[in-house]
Amino acid sequence: MNFLKKLKGARGFAAGVILMGAVCFFIHAKTEDPYFEISKNLDIYADLFKELNTYYVDPIEPGKLVKTGVDAMLEDLDPYTNYITEADIEDYRFMTTGKYGGIGASMRKKGDDIYIGDVYENSPAQKAGLHPGDLVESIDNQVVKGKTIDDLSLLLKGTPGTQINIKIKDAYTNTVLQKMVTRGEIEISSVPYYALIGEQNNIAYVRLTQFTQGCARQVRDAYDSLKREQPNLKGVVLDLRNNPGGLLEEAVSICNIFVDKGQLVVSTKGKIPEMDKDYKTAGPIWDKNLPLTVIVNHSSASASEIVAGTMQDLDRGVIIGERSYGKGLVQVVRQLGFNAKLKLTIARYYTPSGRCIQAIDYAHRNVDGSVGFIPDSLKQAYRTKVGRIVKSGGGVLPDVLIKDEPMSTIAVTLYTKNYLFDYATEYARQHPTVVAANKFAMTDAEFNQFTKWLENKDYSYKTETEIELDSVKKTAMKENYYEGSKDEFDRLKDKLSHDKKQDLLKHKDQVKQMLENEIASRYYYTRGRIAQGLQYDKELDKALALINQPVEYSALLKPGK
Repeated sequence: MNFLKKLKGARGFAAGVILMGAVCFFIHAKTEDPYFEISKNLDIYADLFKELNTYYVDPIEPGKLVKTGVDAMLEDLDPYTNYITEADIEDYRFMTTGKYGGIGASMRKKGDDIYIGDVYENSPAQKAGLHPGDLVESIDNQVVKGKTIDDLSLLLKGTPGTQINIKIKDAYTNTVLQKMVTRGEIEISSVPYYALIGEQNNIAYVRLTQFTQGCARQVRDAYDSLKREQPNLKGVVLDLRNNPGGLLEEAVSICNIFVDKGQLVVSTKGKIPEMDKDYKTAGPIWDKNLPLTVIVNHSSASASEIVAGTMQDLDRGVIIGERSYGKGLVQVVRQLGFNAKLKLTIARYYTPSGRCIQAIDYAHRNVDGSVGFIPDSLKQAYRTKVGRIVKSGGGVLPDVLIKDEPMSTIAVTLYTKNYLFDYATEYARQHPTVVAANKFAMTDAEFNQFTKWLENKDYSYKTETEIELDSVKKTAMKENYYEGSKDEFDRLKDKLSHDKKQDLLKHKDQVKQMLENEIASRYYYTRGRIAQGLQYDKELDKALALINQPVEYSALLKPGK
């Protein structure tokens, strides 16, 4: 075919052209001769690319141009269908495995300066003596001031075993040091924290943060460890908050921890019937009788929703928290030329009751290209194993709904301006050790020291009310009403103006908890953040209360509740 000859002559950009043709197939599938449409559009694309490459006045970057064009084309689909270039493979590998080659530390930018952010426990960065708050001056003799986080990521990542020279200003001693760090294979555990909790330490708690390869084995091992420590467990908590999902097969294996072998967990249905599939549990169950609570929030998506939805449909556990995100779409990765890949949506998934929890309708866009949520009128009712009503089209609605407290403006400001981070560095400098993370809390006197430290810092901000007033003022000026109402505007502005110190006192508990959490991470890393935060966790408190109240727990799993 003529278009194939032109494709080969497109100077090595077959991956992008093939991808474009694949999407053209979907777009033109309803025409009388879709194959002619594919051939025609590939011809046009190849000719256009050759003309640009030959005659455009300035040099072009072919790879970048194709990536931009493909990304724009895929915007008309859903946000989960992505073109992955060879340069992006490392990031994709990290998403699916939790592993990458690097030093095991994140970077934080303040103005043009770069600081060490989180340092992962037992990582090369920790072993080399890097601390959160260290000012990074250079990496392999390259000055980093002004660089982006993406630039730094390229410098820091590399083959395990290779060395990198990092020049820092130590956060604790203020001395300039050269640190030779040997890169390693960094694996971010999907189970960063598990513990026995409750007044009697007889409830098994596990936090699962992502569905990467092998995470189901990590979860089962965590529960095994807790059961060995406490053979008389009273219940189980599985925390899926802020878990964006991942591998569907791992979600099925997680469900297998709590339900018998041979149980349908999820079905996928797409455009090609031959690719439809039922996923069932295949291994031995860990426990089918212990009371189970699953905690979710609005950032629990995809595989998290498969687990929560399945436990709900089978009446195996009580779901607690906020309505989940609502991602009921399944992706696969297809290999393209030149080591590129295409991650594309091929199906929707359905929980055992038959419902799809997809919340956003990407197939029917508005005139302006925006998408909307599936309306309540189109959500269908399904029934769980014992007859409880559950609905499709809007994520997993918990059996016990608990709204997260919104972040106050002052808390967000102190976080984004790095004042919580900076003070945690100051605190760690002055306190070599602290109590265990799950018991750590600042005294009122210590918090007052923080407020004094803030006195000379600029953490000004506008409340939403002040922002709205400014908008009304601009509209009044545009319509020539402002001059006649200036005095009223000024009085209202004075009345609404906030006092930062009063705001700090008003939201003291929230700010204090965030600061404590940041400080705990300096001593106990990610597990410390989680353990410390559980002290103020109302969703977890409810989970524990239900496990300790069998009558109320059982009632929630009956029809009509």
